[in-house]
Parts: sequence; structure tokens; C-alpha cells
Amino acid sequence: MIDMHVRPFRLNRLLPTFLLLCLTVWQTGCGGRSSSSGDPSASSSGAVKRVILLTNGDDPFWDAMRTGMEKAAVDFDLASANLKVEMDKNDGTSKGQIDKLKQYAGQTDIAAVAISVTDADNAALARTMTDLDKVGVKVITVDSDINRDKFRSSRFVYLGTDNFVGGQELGRAAKGLRSNGGTFATFYGLSAAANVIERTSGFADGAGASFTKADGLSDNMDLTKAQANVRNALQNHPEIDTLVGIWAYNAHAIVEVVNETGIRDKTKIVVFDAAPKAIQHMSDGMIDAMVVQNPYQMGYLATRLAKAMIKSDTATIQEMFPNINPETGEPTSENGDILTTELRVVVPDAESPLIPEMFNPDTQFFTSEQFNAWLAERSLTGS
Repeated sequence: MIDMHVRPFRLNRLLPTFLLLCLTVWQTGCGGRSSSSGDPSASSSGAVKRVILLTNGDDPFWDAMRTGMEKAAVDFDLASANLKVEMDKNDGTSKGQIDKLKQYAGQTDIAAVAISVTDADNAALARTMTDLDKVGVKVITVDSDINRDKFRSSRFVYLGTDNFVGGQELGRAAKGLRSNGGTFATFYGLSAAANVIERTSGFADGAGASFTKADGLSDNMDLTKAQANVRNALQNHPEIDTLVGIWAYNAHAIVEVVNETGIRDKTKIVVFDAAPKAIQHMSDGMIDAMVVQNPYQMGYLATRLAKAMIKSDTATIQEMFPNINPETGEPTSENGDILTTELRVVVPDAESPLIPEMFNPDTQFFTSEQFNAWLAERSLTGS
């Protein structure tokens, strides 16, 4: 019996023996999953199989990612490979993600799963990802990764923002707005999510020693609690002068409370992502800076990669991940299994004290007007 728990590239080395065994067990499939020539998308009936993006909740951020997936499905002709893309929503818990992945493992029409991980340190979730791979479903992480020190092998690659760098850029924005430093509070959804851990630590690094952290509060994706957290932080720490939104919806929660308390004149607001409400808030003068990811690009590239993995298209995989060994499927450099997507800093207008030279050369710098034009070109309402 061939062990099918291998990276896609390993099939190159085992191909002669693999094909012989496949011919012998043609009716039942290889490695315990109904497929021919190691291709989870192929079946004797030519049935369409799904490429699923499993999100960690509901947010306009995912709408942009879905649009990228759908565009890639057309550009890379997934239909001709009997594939289609689909987005599935988790309830925001690790158990919910585990249950979803177990469900996928029992469904023969799923060829690949891209997952935004809720809890980077959850060993049970990592095992379930590995189990899914063992039955022939390709597994990658998008937007938020697993703990790379502990569970790196539970997925093939990570595709998305370098969240520590993104946090640094948000910290630099705060520093540029308050050159003498300040006192900040951070607000986010799930404290165990890798992107939260990385963004908050990156923010502290980018803001520097002149900034003091007063609080960091998780809302567990409860929008009412998100606003309550802002109220509580301001009541408990009246010295706070910088409010930091780590997840997309936190921007709106912050602005609502700042409006109701009338403290905009003494408060700087810097946030991650560009939800439609946040874009309007910036136009209304309520947000000083946004560090914006590119979920459209994440969805687009994840779809392209999923098809390449399913079809054992090593040329495309190596184009996207040049530092992965084609024989073993293992990274040949420290972060060879990571593809970093774009970051943007968006400011209200040219009068902002923030300038491009304050940020990394690779980070794009837009005014609100320029950013809205970029969205319109792609028929997006947020990013």
C-alpha cells in the first residue's frame, strides 16, 4: 500500500510504481480515495469536485476573497478540470472548524480546502487537517496560519498577509500620528488566532517604546461585545489616546463608541482592513489610517494553487513557491512554504502627517480617493 500522506511533488519520484498500482486497483482507487492517477478531482463519472475556502466567520472581508476565487476559477478554467470553488463559513470556534473538516473528510466531492485557522495552537485542529490530507484532500492555510513551530506539516503552505509586518505598519502609522508616543488599546475577535497574535505583537514593535499598552480585548466575534469592549477600555483607562482595530469589524465598533462619547478630538484611530463601513468612516474623518490586506488576491492565488495541487501541476506550484523542493515537497528556506500577499496603508488625504517613507518599501501607500478608485476597478466594496 502506498502512503498517500505526501506532498504533491513526491508523486514525480514514485510515478512508475504508482501508475502500476493504480491500474491494478482501478475500480477502488489508490490510497483509500476514489481517484485515478492520484488526482482527487478525477473520477470515472467525471463528477465535479469542490475547492472550499473555510472562513472563521461572516464579514465583508470574505466577500472580497470570494470574488478573487470566482475570478481565478474563470481565468484558470477550473470547469475544464471538473472543479468549482465554494466558500463555507465556520461559527468562529475551533470545534466548529474541526467538525467542518471531519465532515469534509467523509465527502468524496471535495478536492481541496483552504482554511483560515481560528486557533493556531489547537493540536486537535492540526490533527484534523492532517487527517484530511491523508484521505487525499489538499490542505492549505489562508489569511491565518497554524502554529508553524508545532504544526507546520499539517498544511502544505500558507498564503496571505505577513501579519507581524502588517502589525508593524499599523504601529508605524500610530507613531507617525503621535510622534511623542501615547497609550493604546487593541481590539480583536479571537485571541488565539495567529493573525491576532502576530498583528498585536507587530503593532507594539512598530509603535516603539514611546507607546504604552493599556488593554487588549477579545470579543469572540460578537459585534455587541466589540463595542462594549471599547467602552470598557475607555472607562477603565481614561488615558487611552490611540484605539487600534485588529479585525475588520473592530473599526466600526471603535468609531461608534468614539462618536457617542465625543472624544474624537483627542483620539487617534488606526485599524486593519477596509470594511465598507470603515471606508465610509475614513471619508467622514473618523479613521486616521488603515492597513489594508488584499483578500481578493488571497482568494485568487489560493484557487490557482489548489488547482495546481489537485492536478499535480508542479510547474505552477514552483512558480508560486520557488523555495519548495520538487522531490520532497519540503521548503528549502525558512519561509519557503509562505506566499505573502499585498499590504496597503490608506490615509484620508494628502494632508495626513503620514507619508510613504514611514513604511516598508513593499507596502503601497494610497489616499482614500486613490484606494476607492482601486476598489472600483475590481468591482469591490471592501478589502
